[in-house]
Amino acid sequence: MNARALLPCLTLLIPLGCSSADPSNSFVTTFGGDGDGSKGETGSSTGDGDGDPGDGDGDPNPDCGDGVVQPDEECDLGPDNSESGQCTPNCFIASCGDGYVYEGFEECDDGNPLNTDDCVEGCVAASCGDGFVHEGVEECDDGNDDDADGCNSMCLPGTCGDGVVQDGEQCDDGNMVTSDECPACQLAFCGDGYIQAGVETCDDGNTDSDDGCVYPTCVPAVCGDGLVWAGMEECDDGNEEDGDACTLACTTAVCGDGIKHEGVEECDDGNMIEDDACTSDCVAIGDPQCFEPYLELNNANRNISQNGGFNLCDNGNSGDPQWQGLNWYRFTGDAGTQMPEAAPPIFSCGTDAPGWLQTPHPMPGDGVVEGQACFFWSGNTCNWNTQIQVVNCGDYYLYQLPDTGVCSLRYCGETP
Repeated sequence: MNARALLPCLTLLIPLGCSSADPSNSFVTTFGGDGDGSKGETGSSTGDGDGDPGDGDGDPNPDCGDGVVQPDEECDLGPDNSESGQCTPNCFIASCGDGYVYEGFEECDDGNPLNTDDCVEGCVAASCGDGFVHEGVEECDDGNDDDADGCNSMCLPGTCGDGVVQDGEQCDDGNMVTSDECPACQLAFCGDGYIQAGVETCDDGNTDSDDGCVYPTCVPAVCGDGLVWAGMEECDDGNEEDGDACTLACTTAVCGDGIKHEGVEECDDGNMIEDDACTSDCVAIGDPQCFEPYLELNNANRNISQNGGFNLCDNGNSGDPQWQGLNWYRFTGDAGTQMPEAAPPIFSCGTDAPGWLQTPHPMPGDGVVEGQACFFWSGNTCNWNTQIQVVNCGDYYLYQLPDTGVCSLRYCGETP
């Protein structure tokens, strides 16, 4: 027999079976259960939380409610047994997990041990910050209000762009912009794969200096930056000299590229023809002057076929940007290939008094020779004249021409 049934009305602690409905009566309760459905909380031998004293099949105790604490009862207040009171309708002392909400002591009681529903351990209503993830309502719950630990005070996982620096983030400026100082919640740097506005002009996400975006400056690779762009440049010596081992096009200097490699080649005419002024081995057989820099005159209005319409002259007032005063010149393109050896008609060549070469052109091997240029005017084919220098470079001529001094006189070209 239950010891509690032997003591009614005989001890100082008044058993619930002898108590009145006066709520001021003293009452011993087991409140504080954890809601796991154990016998100590529900009285069920199986601990299923259904409140019946037997095998959990729901059959009521016929003696519960008679005001006498029977075996297998913890209490019996008769008609005062209630779902929200000290003694439940199935004659057990109210406890967390019995499925009844004990008014004033419990916020909820769903009779199960789950902490993922509306009622959690301790029979309190689920809330953000209680340390239990409320299924379907919360995504996380770490039991604190620290916004920087991966689960914020709204029980949402910390994410890049929420303005709070989480574990694994170096920064978080509250946006998803990748062109500022905090892309993808990491401090911007050259090689992170994001172009920082106003700082970088490229960023290919690596720290290679031989590709199209140079590390550590994050600027596009260009010929002359001193870094060899793999697959695009043969060399890059970081200068603007065209006569060294690396040309201005960032190609390795070779005989036949048209660029004289100083100290290595005597000449380089850009071809592999053996019998011109520069052999295929870049050995000069013509005059050294042929391999020095010169200017080109290639305007069509300088050709003897141009008649009238211009009043140009070869001096400081020439009006022709190709004319640069005393210099070595070569006639090319629409201007022709050489100076005429006979006087053109007046008003030819875009001028009034056309200039021509009165002396014969030199032969290959003659070197630089003196010549005389004449200007036709007033019926005189050599009304003005000036001394010039001429050299035969094999397949072209070079002329050292001075300013004409007066206008409108101009040196003419033709293609024989």
